[in-house]
Amino acid sequence: MSQGNKRTKVARMTLLAMLAAVLVVLGYVNIPMPMGLSITFNMIPVAIAAIAMGYPGGAIIGGAFGLISFLQCFGIFGSSPLGAALVNISPFLMFVQRFVSRVLVGLIAALVYKTMSRTRAPLYVRGAVTGFSAAFFNTLFFMSLLILLFGSTPEMQSRMAGRSAFAYIIASTGVNALVEMLVATLVTGAAAAALKKARLI
Repeated sequence: MSQGNKRTKVARMTLLAMLAAVLVVLGYVNIPMPMGLSITFNMIPVAIAAIAMGYPGGAIIGGAFGLISFLQCFGIFGSSPLGAALVNISPFLMFVQRFVSRVLVGLIAALVYKTMSRTRAPLYVRGAVTGFSAAFFNTLFFMSLLILLFGSTPEMQSRMAGRSAFAYIIASTGVNALVEMLVATLVTGAAAAALKKARLI
């Protein structure tokens, strides 16, 4: 391995460690919203990892995001009122809902960036689209698995209050999703430019 490749590998490993640390910090700064959900920006490190390291980076940091999200159900690295209520029903299904959805987000973010890199779009745009997709699919997968795995439970039926699954998702994530997508789009676009300057992409 050449000296240049070795430096790049060390830099990427360092970036992974930093992004994982950022995830832990962000776990404590979620913005509570009605219906037990929160605004979170944890998908931004996932998108950055996907841009810098492709599928492996997206999967690793996506998995770290999912693991932290699962641990929040037990009050570790922050808290999740909804997760705390549902984890008692099935810890395994809660792990699937929290972990698998975030790994998928990382993989799809890497796919989106790889696809965008084949276009003539400016780097900022490629990064911005990747950030948007990470936030969008985070909401889509998280809520879809929530309804699929726990929608018939008394806890969720109480929260849905007779509404359809679609109506509940819109009511509970409308503001959250818009804020998350906007911030992820802007921040990840800027991060892509910074990664280029650091010669990580």
